[in-house]
Amino acid sequence: MTNVPPPAPDAQPAPAPEYAQPAPSAPYAQPAPEHGLPQAPAAVAPPTKKQRNILGLIALIVSAVGFIFACIPGALIVGWVLLPIGFILGIVSLFLKGKVKWQGVTAIIVSIVGTIIGIIVFTVVVATAFNDAFGGSDVEVGSPTSVTEETDAPANDEGAAAEAGTRENPIALGTPFSSSDWTVVVNSVTLDANAQIAAENPYNEAPDAGSVFILVNYTVTYIGTDPEGQMPAFVGLDYVTADGVTIDPLEKLVLAPEAMNSTSPLYEGASATGNYAIQVPSPVDGVLAVRAGMITDKVFVAVQ
Repeated sequence: MTNVPPPAPDAQPAPAPEYAQPAPSAPYAQPAPEHGLPQAPAAVAPPTKKQRNILGLIALIVSAVGFIFACIPGALIVGWVLLPIGFILGIVSLFLKGKVKWQGVTAIIVSIVGTIIGIIVFTVVVATAFNDAFGGSDVEVGSPTSVTEETDAPANDEGAAAEAGTRENPIALGTPFSSSDWTVVVNSVTLDANAQIAAENPYNEAPDAGSVFILVNYTVTYIGTDPEGQMPAFVGLDYVTADGVTIDPLEKLVLAPEAMNSTSPLYEGASATGNYAIQVPSPVDGVLAVRAGMITDKVFVAVQ
């Protein structure tokens, strides 16, 4: 048996081999501390100016044109076509980046207001057509408040035979007539009120060539029983030429002196008096067509 000699007393055990530590991977490397002066902040680019919104401008123009047509009874359909188009284009224009927004917002507002006005005009047109087709409420004509000279007329004269208040036999100024809700009296008519209209407001336009402004002074009295009252605007007033053409009072709007306050409600027994200006062809040879309420028969009144 072989004997293994014991290790020498001074002999040291061999050291364990050293293993190199792996270098930390990049994600765990610690950044070196910053030294020195602080760095200047990066330059901020100036805000860019918003560009013109062409779509919004188109929407505004379409809405404005639609608004105008919505106010014209004979062209309502055009307004109803243009207003929704302007509304949609206005909304789309708000989503364009880098574009100004005010045209689109204005187009939306104009289209909404124009739609409301179009509905009002449509309601009035339908009410008028319904009344013309089926007849309105009865209107009673009273006696003139002013004394006028009476002239003898032949018994077979068509004007004398016609019912009072018709176009062939208009009632005289100062003659009251009533419906179930209103009593109306046309007090006077100024046949040439150009000077008065011009003096009332510097922004009032002059009448068109071949036309003149007339000033109608009238009184309305509410005799209905609606606890909410009604506005004098329910009383309609038009001018009809000798040829039978009805003049649209909205064709040229001007501010009349001492104008009728047509939007303040009147309650049972209350009255209001004021003026109403209409541009009519010259010479003035027609009659007034007055409705004592929205759905009533027309009463024709002489202008002189």
